Amino acid sequence: MIRGVEMRVGRVIEAYRHPRARKPAYVLKIDFGEYGVKTSSAQITERYTPEDLVGKLVVCVVNLPPKNIAGVVSEVLVLGVPDENGRVVLLSPDDEVPLGAEVF
Repeated sequence: MIRGVEMRVGRVIEAYRHPRARKPAYVLKIDFGEYGVKTSSAQITERYTPEDLVGKLVVCVVNLPPKNIAGVVSEVLVLGVPDENGRVVLLSPDDEVPLGAEVF
């Protein structure tokens, strides 16, 4: 059975530099409300600091298989788009929405 991509909104509750990543990255802990707290490894260090990220709402793909990235199990894919310089700009709701809300 082929399933579509499931995207949900979460809030970053913890962010720190990924100590073993080959390319600079952060480890993010993201709260999805009733769906729990998930971990992600994200190469977003050019535009964001850990302090910028904590408390931020983000859009993530939540139904991909977990992936081991340099010793960190990344459970969700945080979504973004490149700016004119190729730096990732995170997708984020403009207003508060419930954690775990499905994106459609």
